Amino acid sequence: MGDWLERNIIEPGKLPLLLALTSFILSFVVVRTITRMIKAGRGPFRNITPGGMHIHHVVPGVVLTVIGGFGAVASGREGTGAAISAVLFGVGAGLVLDEFALILHLHDVYWSEQGRKSVEVVVLTASLVALVLSGFLPFGVNEVSEAEQSSRGAVIADVVVNFAFALFALVKGKLRIAVVGVLVPVVAIVGAVRLARPDSPWARRFYRRRPRARRRARKRADRHDARWRRVTRRLQDWIGGFSEPPPPSSPAS
Repeated sequence: MGDWLERNIIEPGKLPLLLALTSFILSFVVVRTITRMIKAGRGPFRNITPGGMHIHHVVPGVVLTVIGGFGAVASGREGTGAAISAVLFGVGAGLVLDEFALILHLHDVYWSEQGRKSVEVVVLTASLVALVLSGFLPFGVNEVSEAEQSSRGAVIADVVVNFAFALFALVKGKLRIAVVGVLVPVVAIVGAVRLARPDSPWARRFYRRRPRARRRARKRADRHDARWRRVTRRLQDWIGGFSEPPPPSSPAS
């Protein structure tokens, strides 16, 4: 089955990556479904609390990620061992990143506003892996021509330039653009040349004595956030099972 997939569906050697991505997405979907059922009090599932201590699913996720990661290093890119290791790693990574916000805040913020970060990281990770699976390479190396590939200096220069654009986008406070720009350099270029976000290191350093630039940066950031916040939150609510808090009730007159 694996040989048939590599001959007809995907590039040779990418089957483990496909299995890891598939198991990553499925594990996230399954664990989110179970946690939503537990939250709603439906179904047979309950929190695991031996001795009164709540065991978060990030714990087995770390174990599976370690086993799958070392197994993948030991078994290479082909064979049954590589496929099993990829599945274990994908499942473990899905469990870990589903509780990314808990790791970040060192506090159980799964259903809180901070918990939305977990969904954002999972979606971003799955998107980046899918880009790699479809043929994109970091810093646009796949866009280097055969003539340029024959020159080591040209390849190094291309990587350095693309890395610089991604770094500029990051310093300007555009994390998502910088991360995606590592694989799609034109995205990083857009983030690097546009105004920085007002709370970014770039703005604090270079807009400090430029009140007009600060105002423009704040206005653009507010307009961008207002445009995309509702769409982003609806997507997070749908994927992660979040619900908006009810509006405060007005005091009785």
